[in-house]
Amino acid sequence: MKTILVTGGTSPAGRPTVANLCSAGHPVRVLSRKPGSEQAAASATGDAHQRVGDDRSGFRLLSGDLTTGEGIAAAVEGVDIVVHLATSRGHADIQQAEHLIDHARAAGVGHLIYLSIVGVDQIPMPYYRDKLAVEQLITDSPIPHTILRATQFYNLVDEILTAQRFLPALLAPSIPLQPISVDDVAERLVELASGAPAGRVADLGGPERLAVPAMARAWKRARGSRRPILPIRLPGKAFRDFATGAAMPETVLPSNRSFDDYLSRRFGVQA
Repeated sequence: MKTILVTGGTSPAGRPTVANLCSAGHPVRVLSRKPGSEQAAASATGDAHQRVGDDRSGFRLLSGDLTTGEGIAAAVEGVDIVVHLATSRGHADIQQAEHLIDHARAAGVGHLIYLSIVGVDQIPMPYYRDKLAVEQLITDSPIPHTILRATQFYNLVDEILTAQRFLPALLAPSIPLQPISVDDVAERLVELASGAPAGRVADLGGPERLAVPAMARAWKRARGSRRPILPIRLPGKAFRDFATGAAMPETVLPSNRSFDDYLSRRFGVQA
């Protein structure tokens, strides 16, 4: 089995990806700025049976900071595949990718897999521009690579609505999305890690195309909230691009992991 380094391995997409890679028998390394933390170790897979030790124990937490580059050379040494899931706001994404690419190239990494976002080449948001710039850095590098663009995670929709808990109404942009379960994304990433570098692969979206106000209504039911939902329209090209479907892929994933299923598992009630 090939040794795989996962950056962002404690993120919502990272945890199931690490768990699935371990289940497939791969020696997995997870990059962390605080690898000695038992909390970080537990969150890497969300599974208590995965231990932290040598590569044979499932996964290892390694110290490294992508922003400064500290510890990255040691983390990629002897690694066959890097799955790059780490992400940051601001322009840190680009700097982190530059450090990772430089060290991965020097270490002879044979496959770099990057998780990006559907619509980064169409929607003029600063965060999306940075993700697109990272795609270009990877494409221009000599490292064989695979780039997967996915839609918004269910977790993100949940977090955005939860962040409005002190508002008298739920603000819901009148745009369509095709959100996806992190478990479906993780399964696809493991498939890609098991294959040869493929460049830009088909975009990945969830099983349903849903308007944000409709998702807000389902979320409100699951939470037992009585607050009204206020559909809103925002100015600017980014909103118009979202409204015309720029954030959705052409195909729908055949999956039974729906947004209602996510809400049922998240809140323990039927959405």
